[in-house]
Amino acid sequence: MRLPRFLVPRTVVRAHCDLPCGVYDPAQARIEAESVKAISEKYQANQDPEFRTRALVIKEQRAELVKHHLWVLWTDYFKPNHFQKYPQLHQLFNEATKLAGASGAKGSADPAVAQQLLEKIDEIAKIFWETKQA
Repeated sequence: MRLPRFLVPRTVVRAHCDLPCGVYDPAQARIEAESVKAISEKYQANQDPEFRTRALVIKEQRAELVKHHLWVLWTDYFKPNHFQKYPQLHQLFNEATKLAGASGAKGSADPAVAQQLLEKIDEIAKIFWETKQA
């Protein structure tokens, strides 16, 4: 059944959640990246094949969440004036999302890779909090 024409929305709005809340925080990406690192460490310390398989699946899910939270910041929070003031910001996001992706923590069980991801997120967070103070 179709809605009567007068009930159909004229404008469709998209946001990272159901309501454009304006609440952004790099801590969301960091928490997931901490999980990726902890899972990588547990993976390395355990030789049980079933445990290792489960660990990889969960780690990949968490890495995907890191990418999601970074993309939300990159595309929704940061504005042109931020990128102008911090010209390294695009490169930081590119490097961080790659470190979260298949060529990084998603595709590796090396805790050192996850640590590199955490360090990139920290660099982004530093800039994020500077923009919040302005």
